[in-house]
Amino acid sequence: MNSVSVGGRDECSLLNSRAQSSINVERWRVLHLPLKPHPCPLSRSRIKSTEDLSHTHTGVMGFTGKSTSELVEVKNKPSYLMQYFAAISVTMGALSLGTSLGYTSPASPQLMDNSTNSSLVITTEQNNWFSSTVNLGALTGGLLGGVCINTLGRRGTMLASVLPFLASWALVGFANNFVMLIVGRLLIGLCTGVTCIAVPTYIGEFSSPDIRGALGSCFQLMAVGGIEFAYVFGIVMSTWRGLAGICAIPPIIYLTLLLFVKESPIYLLSKGKEREAREALQYFRGKNYNIEAEMKLMRKTQDDAQQNKASLRDLKTPYILKPLLISCTLMVFQQLSGINAVLFNLDKIFKGSGSTLATDIGPIIVGAVLVSATVIASVLMDKAGRKILLVVSAAVMCLSLVALDIFFYAMQQDEVWAADKLSWLPLTSLIVFVTAFSVGSGPIPWLMMGELFSLNVRESASGLATMVNWSTSFLVTLVFQPLQVAIGPYGVYWFFAGCCVINFIFCILVVPETKGKTLQEITALFGGPVLTEESTEKKEDTRIETVEL
Repeated sequence: MNSVSVGGRDECSLLNSRAQSSINVERWRVLHLPLKPHPCPLSRSRIKSTEDLSHTHTGVMGFTGKSTSELVEVKNKPSYLMQYFAAISVTMGALSLGTSLGYTSPASPQLMDNSTNSSLVITTEQNNWFSSTVNLGALTGGLLGGVCINTLGRRGTMLASVLPFLASWALVGFANNFVMLIVGRLLIGLCTGVTCIAVPTYIGEFSSPDIRGALGSCFQLMAVGGIEFAYVFGIVMSTWRGLAGICAIPPIIYLTLLLFVKESPIYLLSKGKEREAREALQYFRGKNYNIEAEMKLMRKTQDDAQQNKASLRDLKTPYILKPLLISCTLMVFQQLSGINAVLFNLDKIFKGSGSTLATDIGPIIVGAVLVSATVIASVLMDKAGRKILLVVSAAVMCLSLVALDIFFYAMQQDEVWAADKLSWLPLTSLIVFVTAFSVGSGPIPWLMMGELFSLNVRESASGLATMVNWSTSFLVTLVFQPLQVAIGPYGVYWFFAGCCVINFIFCILVVPETKGKTLQEITALFGGPVLTEESTEKKEDTRIETVEL
């Protein structure tokens, strides 16, 4: 077909020129004008590179100061409201746990000196068992919890632990012999061990990466809040039986709040309940959040976990063994810092120091510091990072224990001089000690237990780490008083200070930083399967093609 000449140019050339002009105008518009909202919401997972987009649409950055991916990220930011509510609800279990740890400090003196005119009186040796058997129960509870969270679910396990919690306080409160006291304490410990598995695992699975540290520290915050609860009501209540009744209130609140939270989406997905998992994830992220990318990654993680289901023999696999050893070592050092031995025997420590402070006021001050320091830790966790807080915590605990060593050594050399010149040192040292503990060595081992393990071994590995923690706590608490008699108070605290030095070195050389990382990225950090968006999308495309065929 022949073209028609127009003004010295044929028709085709003219059309091409106009088309090129139209393209140039459109290119100028894209480069210099802000993009209009697209009716189809973008998923962050579809944006491959912020840098690529900023080169393509420089006008967007010039107009808003942000790249397109940053704008999409803000638009698709999850809501935190239900995550905070769920964390507060389930950590009421930690509050219940804390009351059991703090109960012995005000109750033990009453039980031993019969200051409440009770028919039940125990000896010093029996009191050692009364204080420590909660750890023995928690040891068993940790193993049981590891099984239950995979059969009953995370939320189901927490619900199932409430009635035994209440029964245990009834046994203690109505005890008329030493056996009932011990059985009650063992049952409390059992529920404590289950709680220590179920709650951190649950929080680690529903929380967004950027607030997982803060939510994870809520467990420790509520636990120390429970300790302070027992200290305060130990003064208010005139008998150890009445205090046991008051300590039964937190489990009732725990049960009530659990009724209003959903099950972990990861657990639901592991049981093939994808619709329920989707609803649960949307519940935690907010109704306006696009959960598709996160669901794809969860599904991919779950598929890999099912294909690589690990047994106890598989724990020697490097990407499983490394985080397991780190978690268990952190648990051991947490207890070898002497924290439970100190908290269980605060009343005796203040009496033995000759402090002029009323013996029932000292523990309350220490408990208040525990709570305040843990609040600070919850803020720092996702800002400073886990590793640096662990390192600082170990160093400061060591220094405070050395100061306590010096005081008790001075007491042995010249009791009158030490009581006159250094009476301020025990309380000050304990305040610094519990502050340092609450900022690092207290909450972070439990938080990292929910972060370090891949999904295919999370139940068994978490159960093992919890078992190590409570085993160490049981031994430390049981031998604390006999060790004081054998080597003196200052010898015991020198031992704890030495353990803190080793912990300090371990945290610097071995412990990785997990701040801001997804659970999948943490698994990849130890050499586990690397889950990328591309691999997840390929798996999805394959699944869709299979359905179409």
